[in-house]
Amino acid sequence: MSIRVVTILTYVSMLLLCVEHAGAQVRMPGRTQQVATPPPPQQNQSAIKLARVKYSGGGDWYNDPSAEINLLRYVRTHTSINVDPVYEYVDLSTDNVFLYPVLFMTGHGTVNFTESEVRNLRAYLENGGFLYIDDDYGMDASVRKELKRVFPEQELRELPFDHPLYHSHFDFPNGLPKIHEHDAKPPQGFGLFAGTRLCVFYTVETNPSDGWADPDVHHDPPEKREAALKIGTNIIVYALRQ
Repeated sequence: MSIRVVTILTYVSMLLLCVEHAGAQVRMPGRTQQVATPPPPQQNQSAIKLARVKYSGGGDWYNDPSAEINLLRYVRTHTSINVDPVYEYVDLSTDNVFLYPVLFMTGHGTVNFTESEVRNLRAYLENGGFLYIDDDYGMDASVRKELKRVFPEQELRELPFDHPLYHSHFDFPNGLPKIHEHDAKPPQGFGLFAGTRLCVFYTVETNPSDGWADPDVHHDPPEKREAALKIGTNIIVYALRQ
């Protein structure tokens, strides 16, 4: 089942619940029953959210919670995409992953997936989902190992600089910008594919998500934060166009 189908079914279910519980009189044989009026629906239900992946293994999957909020605010300002700048996280073993078109994962330590998380993540990615992983320094070896479990038939492939992701909204002719220095190596962006569609984008030696965080967290200069937010916008725009 595709991500779009799951989303549509979710909205249909919500509508049916609203009809079922609407504040109106329901005619029944011999009597009229008053049904309680539900609270008003939440605003911006159709807006795109970016969900943080919660994983086990000891890595700090939860770090810099301001990152997604700032990125989505930037996306809202610089594109026409309807986004909801909130911090939300999701457990890969649940069907909640199918409510989000884009997932985000980061951290410094070890990543471990359970068997159910491996199966669910593959189903999500093969049915229209997109996962962006940013190595915050220290998770590279375990991420590669876990991704190999999700797609054992694939190797991570480095994206060429002319890949559409680097040009989806802002132009990055030389590929990824260098936001943070880790091991004095050039930044790299790798991908995994569902058929011909890029479904996993993995960045190392750059750390854009640190540049999304509030300015007083990492004290990045304005030009670095701007570059990080721009490449983040490209990732969101590209993922939603697939």
